[in-house]
Amino acid sequence: MYELVRVGHEELVGEVIRIDGDKATIQVYEETAGLTIGDPVLKTGKPLSVELGPGLMSNIYDGIQRPLKIGDHITGGDIYGQVFENSLVKNHSIMLPPKAMGTITHIAEKGTYTLEDTVLETEFEGQKFKYSMMQLWPVRSPRPVTEKLSANYPLLTGQRVYKEALRPSLVPSAAVKRLFHNLCQNIPILILSYMLDAESGLSITIDDRKESIMKRTTLVANTSNMPVAAREASIYTGITLSEYFRDQGKNVAMMADSTSRWAEALREISGRLAEMPAGGDFSDPVTTSTLGIVQVFWGLDKKLAQRKHFPSVNWSISFSKYLKILESYYESTEPDFIPLRDRTKEILQKEEDLSEIVQLVGKSALGEADKITLEVARIIKDDFLQQNGYSEYDRYCPFYKTTWMLKNMIGFYNAATHAVEVTNNEITWAKIRDNMGDILYKLGSMKFEDPAEGEEILSERYQKIHNEIQERFRQLLE
Repeated sequence: MYELVRVGHEELVGEVIRIDGDKATIQVYEETAGLTIGDPVLKTGKPLSVELGPGLMSNIYDGIQRPLKIGDHITGGDIYGQVFENSLVKNHSIMLPPKAMGTITHIAEKGTYTLEDTVLETEFEGQKFKYSMMQLWPVRSPRPVTEKLSANYPLLTGQRVYKEALRPSLVPSAAVKRLFHNLCQNIPILILSYMLDAESGLSITIDDRKESIMKRTTLVANTSNMPVAAREASIYTGITLSEYFRDQGKNVAMMADSTSRWAEALREISGRLAEMPAGGDFSDPVTTSTLGIVQVFWGLDKKLAQRKHFPSVNWSISFSKYLKILESYYESTEPDFIPLRDRTKEILQKEEDLSEIVQLVGKSALGEADKITLEVARIIKDDFLQQNGYSEYDRYCPFYKTTWMLKNMIGFYNAATHAVEVTNNEITWAKIRDNMGDILYKLGSMKFEDPAEGEEILSERYQKIHNEIQERFRQLLE
């Protein structure tokens, strides 16, 4: 099963997907026009494999350095050389393949080599082995790991809605690309995408110079009109590439756009094998199983995208199961963040419930505290969760800026509701709005502060707003 074969006189690439007695079913990865009964099929004796080595990012081969010497013992996963990949991925580590081991008998000097040149020779139990910079790895076999590390550090993307993800897809293509762009700009990333035109024109700024995102991206592109077997194999290829860079100690993110296309390919294959295919919506077993095992889900919302609200992440259906394990990190960096995040979630959830009431009886029938909730929820959605990825001031939001924005918005909400409660509704939302129009404007303008000015300057400005909020409500209550 899953042996790679060559089909026909043109030796098209194919894969055995079923064996029934002396008959084999082969899925060909290429156009099969011209194949006829009686054409030869050649066995390779190997599974579908991917070549792993330098040049995956930008096809650059360069000299290796020599951290090890003859006589040293080496085992699978040990790094014995490095190659310059490009200006973003400066060091591509050359590793001994998994499960290999032995004593070094030869290691190449620093110089220029091709991927297929022998750069390392070892000996183990009387047998000699030669290695080049390239590894050949079956895509359906996971690369071995010693242990699964704890996810105790957050993925800092610079996007406020992801950090707060509140209870961090069904999306238009533009929203997916916007999501990819935001993530690619700010985190070390390896992308697996089925979009043929995905992200190839995007760039990032590193040390005041612009670099193509493709320099740190490996793109596996298979569109829906390509052979089903190629689409089905794409996700295995992407995972293998990601695991290879992970083994080098690099931070890797793999993105699949989308698992539904992979499931679609599997359904086509199962149909050709006369098997019962799965469904094609959220009741699809693939979708259900995926949501059951993922630890974080960012649910993109078509309605938000249509309203030009980006990132179009629906804070109600998104979730994260890492909240507890990340508490120690947040407490050591921004102690106020956790209660502010929880309070924000409460306000947004309450706003959803109130919106249904407003549609029935109107906003005027609400209590004063509820009116405050609606207004602050609007500020949070429009001026906090919504983010301009094309602007210098809002493209990337540092964690301290995120926390300060929430601190002032929630501080205003707490002070306003307190004023209403202690005066027994004598101070109304209308009175607060009329007296504090300038404060509301400042709350909505906090995102325009440019992080390039530095944390100290921005923190001073946000602290000034916070103090002003407290003072103005104190005066209102006198």
